[in-house]
Amino acid sequence: MLGLYIHVPFCAAICNYCNFNRGVFDADLKARYVDALLTEIDRAGQAGRAGGADTIYFGGGTPSLLEPGEVGAIVAACARAFALGADSEITLEANPETVTRDRLAAFRAEGVTRLSVGVQSFRDDELRRLSRLHTAARARAAVGEARAAGFDNVSIDLMMWLPGQSVADWLASVDDAVSVDPDHLSLYLLEVYPNAPLREEMARARWSQAPDEDAEAMYLTAMERLEAAGYRQYEISNVAKAGRRSRHNLKYWTDGEWLGLGCGAHSTQGGVRWKNVSAPGDYVRRIASRSDIRDEVRSMSADERLGDALFTGLRLTDGIDLAALGGRYGVDLWARYGGELDRYLEAGCLIREGPRLRLTRRGMLLAHEVMAVFV
Repeated sequence: MLGLYIHVPFCAAICNYCNFNRGVFDADLKARYVDALLTEIDRAGQAGRAGGADTIYFGGGTPSLLEPGEVGAIVAACARAFALGADSEITLEANPETVTRDRLAAFRAEGVTRLSVGVQSFRDDELRRLSRLHTAARARAAVGEARAAGFDNVSIDLMMWLPGQSVADWLASVDDAVSVDPDHLSLYLLEVYPNAPLREEMARARWSQAPDEDAEAMYLTAMERLEAAGYRQYEISNVAKAGRRSRHNLKYWTDGEWLGLGCGAHSTQGGVRWKNVSAPGDYVRRIASRSDIRDEVRSMSADERLGDALFTGLRLTDGIDLAALGGRYGVDLWARYGGELDRYLEAGCLIREGPRLRLTRRGMLLAHEVMAVFV
């Protein structure tokens, strides 16, 4: 079953660390963009790219800046074009300052089944440093409003290794997250991109990130605390209560297929990977003129597809089934890669149990080094 990713590139303000495809909200452009999205969805169905789909993920940007009726129209268009299942997971990313109980209830009524709230921190000083528009109190209120609006599947995002953040500061945010009782959490290490305004602000204010050993302690201790609170880690950066793993994101990590709709959205289907044009205005114009909206298209070789499947599969705590994946691609995986992986087994970064190969939690801190074997 396909996963559908819907990109919404509009934000009320641009966070100083963000490197995603986004821009400041423009009501007129937003209206034209939604019309273009609906057209792209319909054309995808007519062109035969449709098939059964069971997840929709509204990402951004800030998708909660759309009106509930616009979200509902997009969901309905997907249902027509892709034979959307009745039990589909439909996720909407939301920033705390953009929602109210009534607005969330309206999103729920339009078909959204899962909410992903961009909290990032439960400390006001850290939120200010990230140029976030909400406060910690507003974040707590947003989760409560989501429950009151009928959402029984709520995820929150948190960021660690922030400028000036200590291990104790981070763990306080983790404890606050547990106290609002989400069903799922995503925990990310902040990456300061070379062109991000935050890099310049850090230099001016003489903010620095904690030493690497503190970042390691942040990650490992947070996972231990969340496990003690009833969450189970299922991917390097994600934990969930029973039955609340992100079905959509699992498609990225289990050699699945997905179709990206909207500007800058990426797709992988039938061994072909492509990306839509990034600029919203360009995307809208190309849709209107029936021009190709794809900016990059490439067919993946069997080795590339296998490498991706290994690279992403090892992100999961379940790891990869060497026999099943090798059978799918006609390769003896241990014969090909075992010699390079042995040292990670000996170092305690990897565990091999029968046909399964998985990273240990400490091994996840070196995941990119281990995964480089496959690329």
